[in-house]
Amino acid sequence: MFNKNNTDAGLLIIRIGLGIMFMLHGYPKITGGPEKWEMIGKAMEHIGIGFAPTFWGFMAALAEFGGGLCLILGFLFRPALGMLTFTMCIAAYMHYVGGDGFNGYSHAVESAIVFIGLFFCGPGKYALKISRR
Repeated sequence: MFNKNNTDAGLLIIRIGLGIMFMLHGYPKITGGPEKWEMIGKAMEHIGIGFAPTFWGFMAALAEFGGGLCLILGFLFRPALGMLTFTMCIAAYMHYVGGDGFNGYSHAVESAIVFIGLFFCGPGKYALKISRR
């Protein structure tokens, strides 16, 4: 009943679903421009990084939008998951120290857990592969 093909299909479903959701989360951030990026990037102050908030905000937006696309394609899979996991850890911590409570940070924690699991599993066989010659 369950075999490697089912696992690969399951990974594809997870990748597509999460990828679409993170692209939808990231789109308004990536198109928000420098003011939006600066606002997002100020979250890095919670871990003692107060310089270049516009850069950090852009990187968070790129992680969500571009990382979502990479999830869907299975391309640059592990680097994208690393960026997404880092972004979710910062988001969770920001909500935690901001006093938002469990409901405020749980989505980011849950996403980070799934990203770490996917990092170890890999994208499965239904992924964009680069041929090496």
